[in-house]
Amino acid sequence: MAQLAMMPGVEPSQTPKISITPLLKRLWPKSQPPHVTADEIALAVSHIFSDQLSLVQTGALLTALHFAEWDLQADVIAKCAQAMRAAAVPVDLEALDEMVRERRRERGGYRGGLCDVVGTGGDDHSTFNISTTASILASALLVVSKHGNRAATSKSGAADVLNAMAPTPPNIAAVTPQTLREVYQKTNYAFLFAPVFHPGMKYVATVRKELGWRTIFNLLGPLANPVEGLIEARVIGVARRELGATFAEALRMGGSRKALVVCGAEDLDEISCAGPTFCWRLTEKVPSQRDGTDGVEMDHFTLSPPDFGLPIHPLSEVAPGRMPHENAVILSKLLQNQLDPEDPILHFVLMNTAALFVVAGVCDTNPDSHPSSVPGAILAERGPGGGRWKEGVRLARWAVESGAAWRSWSSFVQVSNSFEG
Repeated sequence: MAQLAMMPGVEPSQTPKISITPLLKRLWPKSQPPHVTADEIALAVSHIFSDQLSLVQTGALLTALHFAEWDLQADVIAKCAQAMRAAAVPVDLEALDEMVRERRRERGGYRGGLCDVVGTGGDDHSTFNISTTASILASALLVVSKHGNRAATSKSGAADVLNAMAPTPPNIAAVTPQTLREVYQKTNYAFLFAPVFHPGMKYVATVRKELGWRTIFNLLGPLANPVEGLIEARVIGVARRELGATFAEALRMGGSRKALVVCGAEDLDEISCAGPTFCWRLTEKVPSQRDGTDGVEMDHFTLSPPDFGLPIHPLSEVAPGRMPHENAVILSKLLQNQLDPEDPILHFVLMNTAALFVVAGVCDTNPDSHPSSVPGAILAERGPGGGRWKEGVRLARWAVESGAAWRSWSSFVQVSNSFEG
């Protein structure tokens, strides 16, 4: 650990440091009963974002949280995510909410709020950029705030593939708290590049790279969307099954009311096209069913491709391990409806897009009272967890075939490149 302070490229910091040695001694080995609270851990983590911890103590904190499994506790994840959001560059949520409401995207059970689909990463499968692509397709019907970054554990992260899009990539660095409202004046889609909104993360970047294992920050990223207060629905993929219920509980603690946490049986942080996917869903209880609790219930079930009306594909068909520019070609073809309708990657994306549509509520449209803007008969069949998964796929296919997703994407590219600087 002492070598961390001597690493090349690390500028000496002039910020006075805080010692958390007393806390570190209580974190590991983990005492029984524990004498450390989630608030204490979150406070220590918050010092990282203001550069008040030394690199040595930062590394020690992340190591203790990992190996003593503090980062597997729902309250610790929820509190640390709250601390990370508090350290982010502030967004005028009131003005943004007003703008989003003006778009009037309500449909079925969807109230028109912001949505996100994201994974924790670290599943070692190097699949195509599924959640990124699904987020663009979803913007055909939802207002999407996709929070993402460059690759940490794969060859092609969300920011990497978007920056490789031809002929003109979006200027993701120009989407800032100051420009976000204008973005949503022109499109339903925005990519929120993590380094722009979370500049304090630069103080832990070197330590994370040198440690060489997943840290609590792999878990916090999906919960640190800078517009968290306006997120209506989300799908989050985790790379370990044992994290599913914990993550869902952390979401509930953070105030989420519509969410789906998923983990493919292969320890995949997406809904798997190769077999079963374990799911934990948060839904709002109807007023008559509320019992004085938070009005949110968790349901656990399993999904598989046939539940979406799609065939099973081995992961080898959707995990080419390609570089960003190669994945960008596939993404562009998919958005322009140039892939074969039975392409395994397309099916993979359709399932994950469908899941966000189900969670958001757009699949619950009643044709008698709310005529659909999407041509074709509504598929009312309900599958595991009560979701209309096949209807979600129908809507996702429409997003591609109608050109709606491509138009949303093109508008984002245009508006993001219109900002100066």
